[in-house]
Amino acid sequence: MQMGEGVEWGLHCCVTLGWLKDEGPVSIRKLAAWFDLPQEYLKKRLQALTKAGILTSTPGVRGGFALARPPEQITMMDVVTALEGPVEAFRCAEIRQRGVGAEGGQFRRPCGISMAMRRAELAWRRELAGQTIADLMEGATPSGERTRRNYARMRG
Repeated sequence: MQMGEGVEWGLHCCVTLGWLKDEGPVSIRKLAAWFDLPQEYLKKRLQALTKAGILTSTPGVRGGFALARPPEQITMMDVVTALEGPVEAFRCAEIRQRGVGAEGGQFRRPCGISMAMRRAELAWRRELAGQTIADLMEGATPSGERTRRNYARMRG
């Protein structure tokens, strides 16, 4: 399974916005500069997060992006789904029911490969749904302190 780099960008931006929640909205220009990312591509990702209700967007000179909910209420799965969509990673095409190998077969249940892949995907989704932005923030406290300190310098 491969996710686009926008997922990493979105998660880092959510964590950063969590650390900067008392600073008000953070402009797309500052977020792009913060991570040295292309502003227009990042903007598309943040707009998708806004559409999903993960971020809020405030227009204007003092506008920007902020978390729409407390970090404890935003899961990694929320971000992944907002950016990658709800599509399953594995879709069984039931190739066992085609060709010479299918002759004389009776296929009443999903194949073992399909079932194993589905269990693995459900475990992956459960793990991401069990981790919040707050958990990520808590696991990187020194980064949060550095973020607040560097952001204050950026503003001043």
